[in-house]
Amino acid sequence: MPSDVVAQPRPAATVILLRDGADGPEVYVIRRHDALAFAGGATVFPGGRIDPADGDPAWADLCPGTGDDHASRIAAIRETFEECGLLLARPAGGGPLIDEAAVTGVRARSGWGGESGCPPFLEQMRREGLELAADRLLPFARWQTPEWVHRRFDTLFFLAAAPPGQTASFDRREAVEGLWATPRALLARADAGTVRLVFATRMNLMRLTAFGSVAEALAAAGRRPIRPILPRRVDTPAGPVLRIPVDAGYDPAELPVELVRLG
Repeated sequence: MPSDVVAQPRPAATVILLRDGADGPEVYVIRRHDALAFAGGATVFPGGRIDPADGDPAWADLCPGTGDDHASRIAAIRETFEECGLLLARPAGGGPLIDEAAVTGVRARSGWGGESGCPPFLEQMRREGLELAADRLLPFARWQTPEWVHRRFDTLFFLAAAPPGQTASFDRREAVEGLWATPRALLARADAGTVRLVFATRMNLMRLTAFGSVAEALAAAGRRPIRPILPRRVDTPAGPVLRIPVDAGYDPAELPVELVRLG
């Protein structure tokens, strides 16, 4: 690609699953397989590209309460199920989220974790008599990969309380490790060099350190308008930094380039 051509970002979605722990809110993260083209070996929140099937109008009956804005939510829920086996779903028509026994059955019947992958997600949910709890996803941020990067994404980040009673796992293809940890603990591990964080993950973890509970984080999610955050490289007297708008809700709004990984 010529250097003066800017790649168009691919729509993507991710969900930051939260649960209350002894030291404050914890998030679930996965470590991506080293061989993956994007963010190989990085520790990230579950998520991925929005597929055309995520926008299928047939989802309308199985994704209530979201109107036309369902493709990104479906993608976030689908990717979370595919990568770590957690499923934000309830019986069709309403009711509580499914529990460990139910999601274990869904995994088994879908071939989750197998070499051949899962059947189409819409087909699975219809067969299981489930609807997605997409209304539980609260928009938190929208990040775009910088313009000079060849593989770009325009990613919506959602917050959601983890489905109670379900046990997270990982698929061993895209995700080779998964863990629950506080944002502060993950940032400390990144500073120690034991995990690798891409820029958006690091910045969102830093933002999440401000919250003392899951309820507090969820309550804050809808207070700030969601607009694209496009990082830019800026040369400063102290050295080059990657900077985002100061009114985007993050403090600090820049990091030294040597601490930044973009993919």
